Order: sequence, then C-alpha cells, then structure tokens
Amino acid sequence: MIYPAVSTLIKEERQCRYSLVIAVAKEARTIAERANNNKERLSEKPIKMAVNAFSDGKAVYSEPDGSEIEE
Repeated sequence: MIYPAVSTLIKEERQCRYSLVIAVAKEARTIAERANNNKERLSEKPIKMAVNAFSDGKAVYSEPDGSEIEE
C-alpha cells in the first residue's frame, strides 16, 4: 500500500478520489518522462514520487467547475 492515505490527500470536501488518481497518474508520467529524457535512474517508482509530491504540497490538483462540460 502507498502512504499517505487517500483521505489525507483530499483537502476539500468537493474533491473526489477519481480526480486525485488521474492527477497522480499524470504527475507520475511526467516524472518518468523527465527521468527518461535526462537519462536518469530513479531511486523510487514514479507513482510513489508523485504521491509524495501531492502529500508535500509540491503538486496540486483542482476539480473542474462543471462549466467545461458540454452536453
């Protein structure tokens, strides 16, 4: 299991777990691509680094306000 818990990463009541998962996955891909481009070897898995970035406040995400969704 990856720590910290999801409930500690969700700061506001209106934030959902799905958005957090998507944001963490995008951050992990960015970390992996950056390391690959720089030919670096990572000491931890990108997903763990991304979760830690959100936990430490180095990365943030926000919920769409609903106006972006077209019917």
